Amino acid sequence: MYWKAWKKLIKLVIILTFVSLAIFWWFGQQLPVSFLVSIAHKPERRPVPLMDRKLANLCSSRPASQSDSAHISPTDSTFISPEELQLIEKALKWPAPPTSVTAVDQATNAYTSSYILQNPRKSYSVGDNITVVITARDGLNNSKAYGGDFFQAKLFNAKLKASVYGEVVDHHNGTYTATFKLLWEGHANVSIRLIHSSEAVEVLLRHRERDPDKVFFTGVFRRLDRQEKVVCNAQRSERLLKASQCCCEYKNPITGESWICRKPSRLPCSAWVDHGMGGYQARLSKLESTLLHSKYTNKNLPGEDITVNVSRRDLDSGMNVKCVPGLDTPSPAGFYLHDNWTSLMCHTQSFRTANQTVACLKDKQVLMMGDSTLRQWYEYLLKTVPTLKQLNLYTSAKSGPFEAVDTGNNIRLVWRAHGLPIRTSLTPRADLHYIASEVAALAGGQHSVVVFTIWAHFTTFPLATYLKRLAGIRRAVQALLQRAPQTLVLIKSANTGYKDIYGSDWLSWQLDWALRMMFRELPVVIIDVWQMTSCHYSPDDIHPSQEVIKNEVDLLLSFVCPR
Repeated sequence: MYWKAWKKLIKLVIILTFVSLAIFWWFGQQLPVSFLVSIAHKPERRPVPLMDRKLANLCSSRPASQSDSAHISPTDSTFISPEELQLIEKALKWPAPPTSVTAVDQATNAYTSSYILQNPRKSYSVGDNITVVITARDGLNNSKAYGGDFFQAKLFNAKLKASVYGEVVDHHNGTYTATFKLLWEGHANVSIRLIHSSEAVEVLLRHRERDPDKVFFTGVFRRLDRQEKVVCNAQRSERLLKASQCCCEYKNPITGESWICRKPSRLPCSAWVDHGMGGYQARLSKLESTLLHSKYTNKNLPGEDITVNVSRRDLDSGMNVKCVPGLDTPSPAGFYLHDNWTSLMCHTQSFRTANQTVACLKDKQVLMMGDSTLRQWYEYLLKTVPTLKQLNLYTSAKSGPFEAVDTGNNIRLVWRAHGLPIRTSLTPRADLHYIASEVAALAGGQHSVVVFTIWAHFTTFPLATYLKRLAGIRRAVQALLQRAPQTLVLIKSANTGYKDIYGSDWLSWQLDWALRMMFRELPVVIIDVWQMTSCHYSPDDIHPSQEVIKNEVDLLLSFVCPR
């Protein structure tokens, strides 16, 4: 009797087990794998550093319009907190003209604007500060009553090949002040340039946020003897959506960012093999084009001929501070004298011979990731250190990757492009690695040096696109420094040189400040080349002259082997 009851109970248990398995199998077919994985493994929530009060004070009081600010919802990026995003948006907010202009003469004009020296004195000494007052006027010589113009200022002595960056403050009433520190003995001349009027900046901001199709890219799909070329970009756009079948989407497993290509008509999405630059197609009105025209962009103001005679005095220029990660960047960060950059942040060295450079890099593995402005550092080292021999990897001449070794001194130097988006000639997509992916795969340690820069190829995209990329890189750098704290991580800042709708200095400045804010609480090094390029005498160029590159690399090496 008991045996019969047990048999019935066992049958019931078996039946219920099969029914449960069947139900679980059915639900598994309906739900995506990513959902099941997210149930099994919830990612650790990491605290995100916030911008301090000093950076927050950079912001203006203008409320950002909904269409012109970088809005990222929590689902867009899990690596940026809403509080941090709000602070970044606030700090980068730029004062806009109260009304839209209808003619270029209503915009700020460099030829009618002027500057004067505030409270001039008979004598000055090295270490003193001077202030210049800038008055902005429109093309009809009317004083401006609002701010938002983008100026660059420097103090220089052409004979001594000396110069220093000047900090410009907007008073939001049509006047500005530029402050300079006197850092060499002799004459010092003032130079003020209007890079963009406030009206031109408004054009740049509007098209950055609303017209990401200004630049487009191509993807080559190939399978056996069949090939197709289609349009690609970092987000779904008008050009992509014109296709009857849209789209092929490729998601980075580390950062979650997507790259989207129009679906080929006869090939699968898996056939994508090459990436290349497509073209430029900004849609500007006649007035917008005029406001950004070279006639009104990057022009010197005709202020009074200010020459300051400076007497000698000893200056504490940061010589006693060791070049280590985590230092704040002062303003000015340094100055040129006889074409040599002296840092005011820490004790920098000048590496005049190949032997000095080799001694610094001995037993080091240096991984450089970024754009062509960082490739210039790789090329400079390759040119000035004869024992570094470049391997022939049969890769793209522009996008790399490149690798050079000095086997006798155990030096390995690598440069590779920072991944999509990148404006380059046709390149195998497999060679374009994201910075976050490379850092995530790095063991790190005391012999590892990581250098990266990322900004120049993001100037045409909404700010949100750039912030999402930075968030992924920051997370990877945080993890690297947790598992290998002795790893040296250096970030090359943006440099000056762009002056149009596709890459203005103002757009670069915005990205540069966003990067500084997001990495400011990590033990990394910011190599400030913005000041080094904006105050140098060489002509404006996105690719700085060799004199500047030499000083940039010296600053890099001063952190690799500090004294």
